[in-house]
Amino acid sequence: MDFDMIEEKKDSVIVRNVENFELKDIFDCGQCFRWHRQENGNYIGIAFEKVVEVQKIGEDVVIYNINEEEFKNVWSEYFDLYRDYGEIKKELSRDPLLKKSVDFGEGIRILRQDPFEILLSFIISANNRIPMIKKCINNISEKAGKKLEYKGKIYYAFPTVDKLHEFTEKDFEECTAGFRAKYLKDTVDRIYNGELNLEYIKSLNDNECHEELKKFMGVGPKVADCIMLFSMQKYSAFPVDTWVKKAMMSLYVAPDVSLKKIRDFGREKFGSLSGFAQQYLFYYARENNIQL
Repeated sequence: MDFDMIEEKKDSVIVRNVENFELKDIFDCGQCFRWHRQENGNYIGIAFEKVVEVQKIGEDVVIYNINEEEFKNVWSEYFDLYRDYGEIKKELSRDPLLKKSVDFGEGIRILRQDPFEILLSFIISANNRIPMIKKCINNISEKAGKKLEYKGKIYYAFPTVDKLHEFTEKDFEECTAGFRAKYLKDTVDRIYNGELNLEYIKSLNDNECHEELKKFMGVGPKVADCIMLFSMQKYSAFPVDTWVKKAMMSLYVAPDVSLKKIRDFGREKFGSLSGFAQQYLFYYARENNIQL
């Protein structure tokens, strides 16, 4: 457990002495799209039909707009607070080539997000820029999501399968999904009709899970790995995007190696900790603008 105790206040929960938890590292490492940094350094996000604000004060983490019961039932798991990231970093740092990335992203934690939201979010992410991804997800949420209020401001939860089943392909296009609109429509329909079941897919072993996710239109190997890693707790996943490719090529492999070979190499090298290694590599490479 990476914290000592919790203390409930009127409008928040204080988590005392949290280790390996830095807001920027967690929310800006490419795993989530609905968390936004505020002028005071706090982050506000929407997940599980709730608006939550997170603040770091010394070694304490303050989570606003929740109570102790919600923390224990939802948010302690969401922030993966029961996992010892110190041990993960210690193990990965045995590799001197990886240690610099681990030290740089020392406060990363892999969030346990909702599989349906992450599936659609990462379909939207394909060949897309982060501001446009966030805009599209927010547009979809505003059009069909539950209305939420926090500190006098209106937010919208990510819509349910039932709500999005009412969308046409044109509705997704109007939310700036572009060519991905047909992928989103097909994906929602297949889940709604029971053709593909995310809880069943999540229950499979890592390799089977990866293959099943690729049955969704618009989901290739990298997107499947992202869904597995960020919402299904499959930590042998190793998503390879441009930044991970640059990091792996500069540290480990020859410049002409395919994305599949990089993925296979990463999974073989880092094993059950592949997903954690990938996050440290991605964050370090992107934040430092690593070039070949």
